[in-house]
Amino acid sequence: MTEWLSQLSAFGVFLGIASLGFLFLLLSLIFGEAFEHFGGADHDFDHGGDGAGPSFFSVRVLSVFVTTFGGAGAIAVRYGMGTGPASAVGFAGGISFAAIIYFFARALYAQQASSEVRVQDVVGQSARVVVAIPAGGMGQVRCRLGEELVDKIARSKDGQAIPENETVRVDEILGETVVVSRQ
Repeated sequence: MTEWLSQLSAFGVFLGIASLGFLFLLLSLIFGEAFEHFGGADHDFDHGGDGAGPSFFSVRVLSVFVTTFGGAGAIAVRYGMGTGPASAVGFAGGISFAAIIYFFARALYAQQASSEVRVQDVVGQSARVVVAIPAGGMGQVRCRLGEELVDKIARSKDGQAIPENETVRVDEILGETVVVSRQ
């Protein structure tokens, strides 16, 4: 067993490290968040859940570090450096590339927008009747929340009919139905 160990060169070891890091990076990209949650535990160390994106210790950032460490170390050995200095070059390169990926991922995460519309946000908003509300019956209203149009089943607060295209105010929510009144 020690015979094959003596055959390994520093160049081969660094290339092996780079290959393993790259393989793990590919697998994490292909299988998504599967590696982030082995055993149901979150291994992302997300800075206390601040929601600001991945941490420096996420699987993908660490995979980039390992891949770059091995690649830069192999290049350094190829150009005549010893194992110690090549490891230092690999470490510096790994930290540099991992930091680039980390800040890029955080910037991308910050660009995400949520299209979540909470039903409570509709109360107090002006809406337009898109399907007339008959006396004692149901119709449909449409209101704008930010950049999004929201359609809701509606009934009038006083039970009176409200014609199509009339502007109303949403007074309350009863399940999936909104109660509206004329403005």
